Amino acid sequence: MGSGFAFPILGEGPGTTPRINSLLIKPVSAVCNLDCAYCFYLDREADPYKDLPGRAMTLEILERLVDTYLFYSYPNSVFAFQGGEPTLAGLRFYEKLVEFQKQYGRDGQAVSNALQTNAILINEDWCGLLREYNWLVGVSIDGPEAMHDRYRVNRGGQGTWRRVMRGIEILQKHKVEFNVLCVLSQANVEHPREVYRFFRSIGVDNIQYIPLAEFDGQGNPLPFTITPQQYGRFMLETFEIWWPERRRVRIRLFDNIAEALAGHKPGNCTMHETCDSYVVVEYNGDIYPCDFFVERDWKLGNIMEDSWPEIARRQRRLSFASKKTLPRPECRACEYDPICHGGCPKLRHGPNRRFEDLDYFCEAYKMIYARCLEPLRKEVARLCGPESVRELHPVSPY
Repeated sequence: MGSGFAFPILGEGPGTTPRINSLLIKPVSAVCNLDCAYCFYLDREADPYKDLPGRAMTLEILERLVDTYLFYSYPNSVFAFQGGEPTLAGLRFYEKLVEFQKQYGRDGQAVSNALQTNAILINEDWCGLLREYNWLVGVSIDGPEAMHDRYRVNRGGQGTWRRVMRGIEILQKHKVEFNVLCVLSQANVEHPREVYRFFRSIGVDNIQYIPLAEFDGQGNPLPFTITPQQYGRFMLETFEIWWPERRRVRIRLFDNIAEALAGHKPGNCTMHETCDSYVVVEYNGDIYPCDFFVERDWKLGNIMEDSWPEIARRQRRLSFASKKTLPRPECRACEYDPICHGGCPKLRHGPNRRFEDLDYFCEAYKMIYARCLEPLRKEVARLCGPESVRELHPVSPY
């Protein structure tokens, strides 16, 4: 897939015992049936598995994963599957997953499953499983055909839009609920209204936009990377066209802002205070704190050798979580810091390999918050009562 994922993830609050509240599982690692030009997995020198030809999670590892995590994570357990392309693990893999969850789950325990897919392999058999067990499905599609096919191609360099649309049509035919994940690149970022209207025209009412920012070894943006100004303009235009039908359509960023204003933890980890909302489980059981940092220096352990409480308390995990809290005077004086919390460490680290830097999209966030906070604050107050709205006060840098 591209540069993010569309799963709701629940984090732990400050001062609590370290826990792992959801899993991002890569059953085939970064292996994919597409060859998207902007994929952040491509040509990553730091990827510890890039030279391994075959990567697939065994049923032994899957069973160990389910058994130990359900024992550890009572009463709510979230299993989110991503890739690469997670459907390459095969339908039988996920049927066994459900069998293991039934075997090892306990009375009163809630288990949720999610799948982020390019939808190329989706067929009627997949829909049977996804619908029966109410999976949260995210489909990666970047808008109309020409925009999508500019970067999302197969290994022969051919566009994939028609095959993705076929998967979407099958999901809709079998009444499998799904949302879409749209990567904002130079292919579509100047066309917010066209992109939004396209999604509405095919019956999509739940959208996540992921701004694309990848850099070369010298910190220069790669050609498909968008500027902060482009991202800000895209979301502001989208807000204007979305606002009149906000009751019928969900856009994740605006949902997350409303959640923060209501005093809840936003579903997007970018807006959390620390980076400890989830962990990544690689195909061989190796565990990392973030999918953008699947690197040897950040490995936390392996589920075949380590317990979840041990992994949760690892100093390396706590160190990674703290990267978001590195002090920036600009952030501490910013009126939006109580919502933004410094942005995403990947976007701080990306250009110059420094966690101390500002998020690459800082300017865009300010543009978005300046326009959207007040109407969303009023909407939260109207729906939940004025007392539910959180007051935002930046911390003085002095």
